[in-house]
Amino acid sequence: MGANQSRSEISDEKVFQNEIPISFSPGVVNQLADRTESPETTPERQSILDAHIQARIRDELVQLKRDEEIVQREIERALEKENLDRETGLAGLASSEDEGSVGSVRNSAALLGDLEEVRAKIEKYQANKRTAEYPEVEESGAAVAECYRKNKSTPLDCWPEVTKFKASVERLEQAYFKSLQ
Repeated sequence: MGANQSRSEISDEKVFQNEIPISFSPGVVNQLADRTESPETTPERQSILDAHIQARIRDELVQLKRDEEIVQREIERALEKENLDRETGLAGLASSEDEGSVGSVRNSAALLGDLEEVRAKIEKYQANKRTAEYPEVEESGAAVAECYRKNKSTPLDCWPEVTKFKASVERLEQAYFKSLQ
């Protein structure tokens, strides 16, 4: 409050007088004048600025893609965990209600495994059934296939094998029709 009154009127400002005049070349003066008149940047500077901005945009895009992939993986993990928890919960409910029953709910991985196992057993059974009951058809079919493999350029040379195969299939058909009657 009272500090202004106790100060003297003497200024702390110091002024230096230059004894040698300062002068600039006309080229520098013109260049500075041109820059102040036109606020546009030079083409060289503009290309440098554009390249810098493009590089920053590319870097930002790369970072955003990385972040998006991370978020995508986290979402997938969360959904998988949620599905497994739900399936486990359903399996727990079904097993506690229907203990020992065949229709209990299990997770999809176990069901897929069971499905593949059943499919393999069926294919094995079908293969065994076919070869055991009709060996002559299997042998003649294999002979036709082998003949075609050997005579790729002249498949018509396999007519005897094809004839034998047709005859074995015809005998099989006749036996089947007799079994239906």
